[in-house]
Amino acid sequence: MIGQNGRSVSKGIGVGPLINAHTLQARLQAGKRTVILDVRWSLGDPHGLVHFKAGHLPGAVFVDLAADLAGPHQPLQGRHPLPSAGAFQDAARRWGIRTGDRVVAYDDSGNLAAARLWWMLRDAGVHVHLLDGGLAAWRAAGLPLEMGTVLAEPGDILLGSGLMPVIDADATAGFSMSGMLLDARAGERYRGEVEPLDPRAGHIPGAVSAPTSENIGPDGLFLSASELRERFAEMGITEEASVAVYCGSGVTAAHQIAALEVAGISAALFPGSFSAWSSDPERLVATGPTPR
Repeated sequence: MIGQNGRSVSKGIGVGPLINAHTLQARLQAGKRTVILDVRWSLGDPHGLVHFKAGHLPGAVFVDLAADLAGPHQPLQGRHPLPSAGAFQDAARRWGIRTGDRVVAYDDSGNLAAARLWWMLRDAGVHVHLLDGGLAAWRAAGLPLEMGTVLAEPGDILLGSGLMPVIDADATAGFSMSGMLLDARAGERYRGEVEPLDPRAGHIPGAVSAPTSENIGPDGLFLSASELRERFAEMGITEEASVAVYCGSGVTAAHQIAALEVAGISAALFPGSFSAWSSDPERLVATGPTPR
């Protein structure tokens, strides 16, 4: 299920988590049914729909991360808890996903937001890929954009669940004793130097700092499989390692899981992430540059 090797993951649909802009364009020109979903979202910018209307991939449907990919905020479940199965299926059908469809998700921030949708659809059994480089890569390839809104014909998808590994707070607490627990947030938040969003600053004891932003190059594309394997190997992670990932609220951790998959490594997600952990006064928090 997880763990495809080689840069070829971005060169064709059906292999690995990625598809590149030219392969997607060729697929669309060939008339192969593909649902394209635009997850235009970033912290501090509530205007995703405005940006979408100003220019998006042809036929893409807008996905509201806060409304469609998260349930109501509950402190011990984090700032972006996963939505209920019923709510997610309703959203997927509203986006026009039908049984057997191929889905491509993207955003305009290196797929840091779109990876959340990728992970959720993978967990539900949908064949989904990330557009490597997102909107920037599509533009760089000189491919056309559309403006305005897109209303999809309702789909009939019946979503599954539980196909991607997850761990809860209790499992996270002891995970580093036998595996590698990765913190996907920026280094300054890991170290506890700043914390703009969550109740306490620092990191989960035993976690290793692995900023998600270092999975992509200046062009917004994922690093090659060999480069990612080298990055994770420097942390002591091999293909056989037991790995789990968290971030602030479970969004960008999904990007880390995609990068690990490109490198041939399977990883579990702690959905509540640090926002849930730091909201529980019984959970210890570490600060500084080392795991403990």
